Amino acid sequence: MNPQPTSGRIFATTHWSVVLAARETDAPQAAAALEKLCRTYWYPLYAYLRRRGYGEHDAQDLTQGFFAHLFERDWLHGVARDKGRFRSFLLASLNYFLADQRDRANAQKRGGGQPTISFDAREAEERYRLEPVDERSPDKLFERRWAMTLLDQVLARLGQEFADAGKRELFNRLQPFLVEGTGEKTYAETAREGGMTEEALKKAVQRMRRRYHQLFREEIAQTVASPEEVEEELRHLCAVLGS
Repeated sequence: MNPQPTSGRIFATTHWSVVLAARETDAPQAAAALEKLCRTYWYPLYAYLRRRGYGEHDAQDLTQGFFAHLFERDWLHGVARDKGRFRSFLLASLNYFLADQRDRANAQKRGGGQPTISFDAREAEERYRLEPVDERSPDKLFERRWAMTLLDQVLARLGQEFADAGKRELFNRLQPFLVEGTGEKTYAETAREGGMTEEALKKAVQRMRRRYHQLFREEIAQTVASPEEVEEELRHLCAVLGS
């Protein structure tokens, strides 16, 4: 992906920076920002716990219990600027939480039977079981799941933009060409099926790729503390995906 300067407009609405900026005031918008981030990135935590050797039900209880712990009244005061990226903060906080747990009953108690972040436990386990066997360490697996979740978010946003413009069918035709060399059909075949010229299809694919890259950067910007960290995070996640 071609690095481009991060605009102030993109970073002005960054969720993690909102959390960090409000850590001394318990601002409602900071809590809302954290909740949205957690709702997006809970699965890498679940996969991390499973890779650590926790069983299905323990991982479910611990994931929910962790969120309950994170959203306790004074959670903001434990957030510091030096926590850096949201993924680093989240994993470090989870490991601290695990160290503080004594048994499954305690983990269940922390959840209080009142889900703080709702997620489909059955879907999580099915997703985990369907993934290829991966011998990476739990930490490396967490980073890869994080990157894959980010890509899923970007693709969903892109698809929604097409749908909002009444172009969902076009998106479905263009999507196989999003990553060059992965489409099963040729440009010519797809263009004929869509009643387009091959040149028009190629231009549409180029525009989609540019927008995808822009959304990718915006998604990364939501999880880092400053504009200067976007480029480094972009390189790191691309390396994780390529490994």
